[in-house]
Amino acid sequence: MSETKNENKLKDSNKVKIYESFDDMKLKTPLLKGIYSHGFEKPSTIQQKAIIPLTEGRDLIAQSQSGTGKTGTFSIGILQKIDSKKDETQSLILAPTRELATQIYDVIKSLGQYMDLRIYLSIGGTKGKQFNRWNERKNDHIIIGTPGRVLDNIKRKKININKLSVFTLDEADEMLSRGFVDQIYDIFQFLPKECQVVLFSATLPNEVLELSSKFLNNPINILVKTKELTLDGIKQFYVGVEKLSHKVDTIIDLFSMISITQCIIFINRKRDVEEVYSILRKSDFDVGLITGNMEQKDRTNVIKNFRSGKVRVLLTTGLLARGFDVQAVSIVINFDLPRDKENYIHSSGRCGRWGRKGCVINLVTEKEYEYLKTIENFYNTKVEELPNNFTEYL
Repeated sequence: MSETKNENKLKDSNKVKIYESFDDMKLKTPLLKGIYSHGFEKPSTIQQKAIIPLTEGRDLIAQSQSGTGKTGTFSIGILQKIDSKKDETQSLILAPTRELATQIYDVIKSLGQYMDLRIYLSIGGTKGKQFNRWNERKNDHIIIGTPGRVLDNIKRKKININKLSVFTLDEADEMLSRGFVDQIYDIFQFLPKECQVVLFSATLPNEVLELSSKFLNNPINILVKTKELTLDGIKQFYVGVEKLSHKVDTIIDLFSMISITQCIIFINRKRDVEEVYSILRKSDFDVGLITGNMEQKDRTNVIKNFRSGKVRVLLTTGLLARGFDVQAVSIVINFDLPRDKENYIHSSGRCGRWGRKGCVINLVTEKEYEYLKTIENFYNTKVEELPNNFTEYL
């Protein structure tokens, strides 16, 4: 897609009506009650623009930076559309990881707590009655899951989406990448022709927008130009290190200078995650780790301990870079710069959620410094050298 075409789409988004309060949206009373019970008070910018177009049945491409309420946007829009009296699956939401799918499930359950709805989580690696009750229930109104498990359940006729009214892809750039796109295409074959399609992400490269045109019908586009993809409230710094082996020592030095509330450290390679974890544990730091090959119950337990504050430092690969929402995270450390520059805004956005203060610290060797400059240019931002008074930004 050419830059000119992309600019036209961005101009079109300005025509969307703004709703400055949830009351102005004329939402169902039980949903409104759930919204305020969940802790939402005033809609964020993306919620002001995108909830109503979603409820009106329009195909939608929505892009907004991390921590601005994208999950709440499509959750509220979907809950408004669902007819609880219909005994059929009306909404399917797909996410790239089990953790993000589970988080979406929790948000929708909370927002819809006063609505008579059946909501089902379809992810791999889970056992127990709540995930294996196919013979005990009717069609669920909303299904949230990962592409592989959902596709398998559709093919085995455990999920019926013949009456689906809205299909949502969260982290759409990841979902339409090479790793998932074949499964997404397969799922589309089962969708009704009139089904509404909704894409959400913090980043939407041109090639993804081009690919999405095969799925969407005359969509409303609420997009943010790359130059406007900023991380407001989050200070970005770098620490220069002579070589890779010095990065762990730098982390230990940083932790000796600050009182850690909660921190996520992103490391590209699983082997390095495990090595850093071992060193920090021996140094008596409360750390946890999550990697892709862990059992789901172990991953869930680590996240639970991190959310509760029992574990204050979480080490992971890019697995949790997207959508993972823990309000108290004030520091993100990029042990390695993300392999894809688009993921920088995802990992950095794990701190400073919903306008809170946050600090991103990038550990860079001389070889990585040029790539950091590439990231700065891509987002039209500035990553400064870590100052002595950086604790003022926490």
